[in-house]
Amino acid sequence: MSAKRNIVRVSKVTKAFQLGKLDVQALKGIDLEIAAGDYISIMGPSGSGKSTLFNMIGGLDKPTSGKVFIDEVDVAQLDAYELAWLRCRKIGYIFQTFNIIQVMTALENVTLPMVFGGMGNDAAVEKGIELLELVGLGDRFQHKPFELSGGQQQRVAIARALANDPSIILADEPTGNLDLKTGEEIITLLKQLSQERGVTVISATHDIKMLNVSDQVVWIRDGRVDKIEDRSELSISVGQVDIRE
Repeated sequence: MSAKRNIVRVSKVTKAFQLGKLDVQALKGIDLEIAAGDYISIMGPSGSGKSTLFNMIGGLDKPTSGKVFIDEVDVAQLDAYELAWLRCRKIGYIFQTFNIIQVMTALENVTLPMVFGGMGNDAAVEKGIELLELVGLGDRFQHKPFELSGGQQQRVAIARALANDPSIILADEPTGNLDLKTGEEIITLLKQLSQERGVTVISATHDIKMLNVSDQVVWIRDGRVDKIEDRSELSISVGQVDIRE
């Protein structure tokens, strides 16, 4: 069987920024390769640099040094238009706080990226309804966020992330504001999408339940990759570790 191609490659990435009078080194030379279609969890203590790394992969921030490649394209070399195209077409984003627009219905939230991408209204509406059905909200497409539970709002966010058929879904603490049962449902849904659609899911998370569905876990500590474990190597249970330290 041929080896999987790498969809993300991070090479010698550092990130420094000023916090008052302090010079903070958030990333200290990260090297990482992520294969297409894998479900990856980036885990580590608060302040370890995992969210900074997540933002680098998503083109939401630029490294101080080093390079980030998406499908072998150096993200830092893209101009504003090219970067906007990459974010719109290649990457779907899911955030802890859902980030759906409160005055819009579920369907309007999901179709918005398609409209930005140039799709006609009728086609966008048809696809939006299909995506909401996919995430179990086919009967709630006319509801606004205040009429939906937290879990339902996160499902809307997942449907929106899939709007333009991205190669990568970046999920930043996708279960952070959800109860245990709903969080498990969201994790299961993301895994299902990864398997059925071949989407690469990259999640920055504290949630140990992610270990059950991850193909690989990247442990970040003090701005560096501490270790990378494949699913078969994972032996940590919820009672054995507290990564919030």
